[in-house]
Amino acid sequence: MDRELHARLDDLQRDPYPAYTRARRTEGLTHLAELDAWLVSRDADVREVLRSPEDFSSATALRPDVLPAPAALAVLGGGFGGRPVVVTADGERHQQLRAPIVRGLSPSRVAAVLPYAAERVAALVDAFTKDRHVELMSAYARRLPGEVVGRIVGLDPADVPGVVHGGHRAEELLFRPLEEDEQIAAAEDVVAMQRTLDRYVQERHAHPRQDLGTELIASVAEEEDGDLTLEHRHQLVAHLQNLLIAGHLTTTALIGTTVLHLLRHPDQWELLCAEPDRIPAAIEEAARYDTALQGFRRVTTRPVVLAGTELPAGATLFVAFGAANRDERRHARADTFDMTRTPSRHLAFGFGVHSCPGSQLAREQLRLTLEELTTRLPGLRLAEDRPVTMRPTMIHRSPYALHLVW
Repeated sequence: MDRELHARLDDLQRDPYPAYTRARRTEGLTHLAELDAWLVSRDADVREVLRSPEDFSSATALRPDVLPAPAALAVLGGGFGGRPVVVTADGERHQQLRAPIVRGLSPSRVAAVLPYAAERVAALVDAFTKDRHVELMSAYARRLPGEVVGRIVGLDPADVPGVVHGGHRAEELLFRPLEEDEQIAAAEDVVAMQRTLDRYVQERHAHPRQDLGTELIASVAEEEDGDLTLEHRHQLVAHLQNLLIAGHLTTTALIGTTVLHLLRHPDQWELLCAEPDRIPAAIEEAARYDTALQGFRRVTTRPVVLAGTELPAGATLFVAFGAANRDERRHARADTFDMTRTPSRHLAFGFGVHSCPGSQLAREQLRLTLEELTTRLPGLRLAEDRPVTMRPTMIHRSPYALHLVW
């Protein structure tokens, strides 16, 4: 991708909502050169794609915006993974990959981890309450979700920071234009994460425990009578890497945007502090209004007609959950942040067979976060001298930094 086109992609990603509005008002589908895809922007059309996986394959869901340089690819070649994962699989294979994750993130598993999550929420907030200011993304939002999903998977807490860092670096490497030396450094961080996960896979295979990681390993290794082959290790590292990145990056983003928009609307923040029973509604509105996972790509498996636009087999779509969540035909005053609105089912956590299996875990972490902040820091506000800049990404939309004072 040339620099001019990537600059336009940056602009689109930092604020995609004007493009979404134009696309919803245009007959048929709009093709965006920046995404090299047809933009699916209306709620009804997004739902039609998501309920028809046989026509709209997920194989390209994680297609990179940037192809790493050969030197960076060579570094990645020394790592693990590179196999299909749940978000890029279709049909029976998708069901096989998804089943242990759904079991591992069941309501009972989520309930079991909540005391630990509440403990970590309190400890992380304790660490900055006396300072009268905090950069929330680094001090809190990039820490809590990784610790919680790491606990469910069964990672050693000492390994969690490296795994979280590797996840962020993987996103940078595949979705940001970096100079070659920085690409190589990012690739080295990704491989370090993969080697940590491979060590974990081998340890858990030898010494199973009651955790999600053990279940994932067993679900793959049982295909070969319990033996763990090199191919299994590649599969499992890819699976765990995808699960962990989804489990922490998306929730990190959602924490950032939820706090951002509540504090940009001080009247709603004050109402939330006075009436904490509104916290669940605030979470749903924040997820709808500025969706962390803006969308995924899909590719047509046959010629289809969508929104009156004829698409050949092999056409790439960007299925924009964030655009659907601003569709006035589904959500009245869709461009207004209003946690008191009557909720209408949004698409922030997907829909259909690929709906997010970790949505309840994410919601619970948001609930604990808002309960803690509204109770202990009701005077919280945005630092006026530190303007907020959004990260240019469609995968985990969030502020680069969120400076708060009280």
